[in-house]
Amino acid sequence: MTSRWIAALAAAVWACLVPVGAAAQDAAYVWRSVKVGGGGFIPAVVFSQVEPGLAYARSDMGGAYRFDQAAGRWIPLQDSEPESSFYGVESIAPDPRDANVVYAAVGMSRREPAAILRSADRGATWERHLVSFRMGGNEDGRGLGERLAVDPNDSAIIYFASRHDGLQQSRDAGRSWRPVANFPHRGRGVSDEGTNPGLSFVVIDPASGAPGRASHRIFVGVADPGLEGLYRSDDGGRAWRRLEGGPAAGLAPVQAQIDARGMLYITFSRGIGPNGVTDGAVWRLDTQSGAWAEITPPKQGEGGFMGLSLDRQRLGVLVVATMNRWHPGDTLWRSTDDGANWVSLREQAVRDVSATPFLYWGRDEPHFGWWIAALAIDPFDSNHIVYGTGATLYAARDLGEADAGRPTHWRPWVEGIEQTAVITLTSPRTGPPLLTAFGDISGFAHEDLSVSPARQFTNPVFGNTNTIEYAWHAPNIVVRSGTPHQGVGSEGADGSTLAWSDDAGLSWRPLGRPAPSQTSVQAGDPRMDLYRDAPIIVSADGETFVVATPTPILSRDRGATWRTVVGLPEGLRPIADRDDPLIFYALNYSSGEWYVSVDGALSFSRVPSRGLPGELWLDQPYWREVPSPIRATPGRAGDVWFVSTRGLYRARDGGQNFRRVETGDVLIQRMDFGAPMPGADYPTLYAIAERAGARGIYRSADEGRTWLRINDDAHQYARRYRAIAGDPRIAGRVYLATDGRGVVYGEPRP
Repeated sequence: MTSRWIAALAAAVWACLVPVGAAAQDAAYVWRSVKVGGGGFIPAVVFSQVEPGLAYARSDMGGAYRFDQAAGRWIPLQDSEPESSFYGVESIAPDPRDANVVYAAVGMSRREPAAILRSADRGATWERHLVSFRMGGNEDGRGLGERLAVDPNDSAIIYFASRHDGLQQSRDAGRSWRPVANFPHRGRGVSDEGTNPGLSFVVIDPASGAPGRASHRIFVGVADPGLEGLYRSDDGGRAWRRLEGGPAAGLAPVQAQIDARGMLYITFSRGIGPNGVTDGAVWRLDTQSGAWAEITPPKQGEGGFMGLSLDRQRLGVLVVATMNRWHPGDTLWRSTDDGANWVSLREQAVRDVSATPFLYWGRDEPHFGWWIAALAIDPFDSNHIVYGTGATLYAARDLGEADAGRPTHWRPWVEGIEQTAVITLTSPRTGPPLLTAFGDISGFAHEDLSVSPARQFTNPVFGNTNTIEYAWHAPNIVVRSGTPHQGVGSEGADGSTLAWSDDAGLSWRPLGRPAPSQTSVQAGDPRMDLYRDAPIIVSADGETFVVATPTPILSRDRGATWRTVVGLPEGLRPIADRDDPLIFYALNYSSGEWYVSVDGALSFSRVPSRGLPGELWLDQPYWREVPSPIRATPGRAGDVWFVSTRGLYRARDGGQNFRRVETGDVLIQRMDFGAPMPGADYPTLYAIAERAGARGIYRSADEGRTWLRINDDAHQYARRYRAIAGDPRIAGRVYLATDGRGVVYGEPRP
């Protein structure tokens, strides 16, 4: 490294020291969703039984939604939720007598808090009632149910089929809960060995009571391995018996519904899903006579059954869904004669995904679906049906066409639903205003934030896109890295994990995967997660690509050839200066040694550095989805920030001298740069930060001296924030990647 370069940057740091002193206050912002449309797993859709057009959807990690018929869209119901765990919705139950009342059982996993939520205004606001029994809204078995059941004759009585603690009951509209003492299976309790399916559903027979008089006939499914079975009470839950008959041992009851005749229909599976289901069956129980009848549709391939719905306008008409029938693919089976005969809807289904084109996955035809746990026929319209896949909800309005052997027509029913996990994102200086990197659905170039993007990241399609960045002085050059696409729709994927674009992310080309270098990183080493799908870095002029394999490698011919970077200890992850194309940085988190390259990453030298905190290993990005805490300022050579768990640090001399930036009671966790605010000449800093134990979104227009909170209590998104990006073209605009509610963006309120 040249002493002249070191001296120049060393002088610069003393000429412009970071001012200290910080304050935190609020700034008024308007927040909107960036439209993708669906994108994730919706385990259930439940229609109101008392009001046409009213429906609720529960997601596994993005909260609950209500369909607003007048607006023609789904309304997110938990944007104000501050508790991360409560974005995993285990069950949802509209009151069967009062259209304004709805209940939700929430809790992401057995290790996190759980609650029963009650709303008297259709989910606009919620009463929260914490419970001791844990849930698994984002665990295996989340398609079972519904676990919540409100007595249709006395809506103060509610049952909950728990995973770990048996059958629970409330007699005061969800405010307090106690175990049903006489229920035979009290649950296996929470353990570290994995989740339990526990009790899978509660079905209450409306005909067994009268308005104001509690129902006395109740059915509960038990799905715990070795104890699978159906239980019945005829005295309002005081006494229970396990019903004999039905399917062979080992098949668990997973979903059930009862019709006006007292016919109970049940889907059974071996395995609780959404993966791992290997067998299944469909049975009907005459609850008056006690007679069982197997009505399983034709078995075609592997897998079992999960989704189930009855036509409330036509007795004996029902639809069931296969689960994990990977070959030839999942389907919906429909019967109009109590299951004596079945018609598969998949083969003639016509799917129009023009409103959410990512569902093509780079193929000629969209996939029918997988993970079909959500299945519901509108109780007021026999032609209206909806089912869920791992990526969308499909709805048809012509289900009756199947009676005449004609095709049914399906469109995504997801307007307003943004239920995705976003790993990272960036806003380039040219081209689309936003590039997003998603879990499961690769990523997108967003040319219009209000339209589902036509430009999915293909050629190649990744399963997850983990890193994406562009060259500051050549913003048309963008690189990304990720994990290979291996799920449904991956037939055209080539296993690539690196790609580059020369048109600002609108189209892509795969980069030849570098040959693995010799390394001491072995299986079991935590660094292996980082280098399994190695991050890619681009120089400020877009000419050099560096891949952070255990020993980093670089290419200056778009991946045609690669060479090993010299001078870096194994395991270091370089970053590029965002002004000078020859400068790169790297930090050894174990020793605290700082490395700099001034020849475009061909070689690195150790440079004396001071000012960083101790215990740097706490900040090392072991996991491949975690960004580097080192942030280089766009257009400012040698200007480097370090986002530590111990505070925010900055150097203006290429990393030789870091100084702690005094941010007061605001702890910065993620940070990015945007266009300067009016009157400023330095990029605006945007951050995911914590203050007084609460995460929020903050902005600094004065190089970190002061920070303003820019999200409010109505826009907390369970505080599940993963990444942040400032817009370099529009002052004040910031993009936020959430874990469950997709991408949102904020702008100063006019």
